[in-house]
Amino acid sequence: MSNSIKQKYWNASHRLQQWKTILLGNNRPFRDIVLKDQFRSPKAVIPVLGETVERAEAAVRWLVTAQDATPDGGVSYGYFPVSSVSGWEASYPETTGYIMTSLISFAQLTGQSDLIDRAYRMAQWETNTQMSSGAIQGGKVITPDKQSPAAFNTGMVLDGFLSVLQERDDSTIFRATERAGEFLINDMNEEGMFRTNGEFVSAKSIKTYNVLCAWAMHRLGKLTGKTLYSDAAIRAVEGALKFRKENGWFAENCLDDHLRPLTHTIGYTAQGILEVGVAAEREDFVEASERCLQGILPNIEENGYLAGRFDSDWHPAVRWVCATGSAQIAIVAYRLAQLRGNQDYRAAADKLVNFLKAIQRIDTGVEGIDGAMAGSYPIMGNYMTAGYPNWATKYFLDALMLQAQSTGLKMK
Repeated sequence: MSNSIKQKYWNASHRLQQWKTILLGNNRPFRDIVLKDQFRSPKAVIPVLGETVERAEAAVRWLVTAQDATPDGGVSYGYFPVSSVSGWEASYPETTGYIMTSLISFAQLTGQSDLIDRAYRMAQWETNTQMSSGAIQGGKVITPDKQSPAAFNTGMVLDGFLSVLQERDDSTIFRATERAGEFLINDMNEEGMFRTNGEFVSAKSIKTYNVLCAWAMHRLGKLTGKTLYSDAAIRAVEGALKFRKENGWFAENCLDDHLRPLTHTIGYTAQGILEVGVAAEREDFVEASERCLQGILPNIEENGYLAGRFDSDWHPAVRWVCATGSAQIAIVAYRLAQLRGNQDYRAAADKLVNFLKAIQRIDTGVEGIDGAMAGSYPIMGNYMTAGYPNWATKYFLDALMLQAQSTGLKMK
């Protein structure tokens, strides 16, 4: 039996087991969600207008619960009721990193200082899990003897460290920040690409979405006054642009399927290039991100439905929604709407966010579900199947904060 046939067999077996657990298990609210959504087309979802503040508050409550679900100060990987006894997975260093930034941003808008305290505790935990090389491990938290480094994860935690240092002066976190930056500098090759992708993604030497690390590196250069970091960030974007097609699509840009990348990794790439472009005053970078967004815009349905994968001609490759990716594309659209004064970009972002509001549950009575964003819609779609990964809720919160800003809403 070939490896591809074996993989298909094991995938099918795993999916069957998930369905058995859902249908025969005792988590009735989750079963009801699965069955209701499975037989409804994403194109039939009725978007939710308004409720931006309420939805953001629910997302924050879920992120707080996800941190409290772990014993160590990190944020749970997510709530996966068919794969864990409690539903809550172990802490996840990578995304705990950029969740710090989101909670601090929300705290700055609302005055909820307890969220800054939480982000600080996350940062302290991250310093204790950081590898001796300065890298952050791939995957869920494990003992030091089993850790393996990942450049992308390191960049995301670097981002969180920098956000915490804006609020708290802490020498331990500052040193951890420098060590993460040094690892990333040393991990770049001459073409500006990161070498260490880690063992939890497909074995491809290039992952274009690693360019999101460049944003944190540029921030580090600004904080320390060391131009080697900001110069490296620019080199990383220039390296990523070598994989751009004329239509704005990026090659080698997915966790596992480079011919049909997820909107999730497309969003990582577009955001990293955009924010370095803004920070470095590189209009060519901003234009590259904008061209990517323009390739996506015609595929956003009136109700905000956006397919979760796209081929190199911007043709939808699946029918399900990657909710994380939709939120990330909305973030890029809001940012470009601010920069360009383009109301079409803002309207597209609103469509995406209003769709996501409609699929966010807030009244099931299950703390692992209420306020969270699922990996896919329907939830049995092929990205983070049957669960609520913490980063989906993080990016949904970021998009909601930008929606509020675009309409002049106050979060408090």
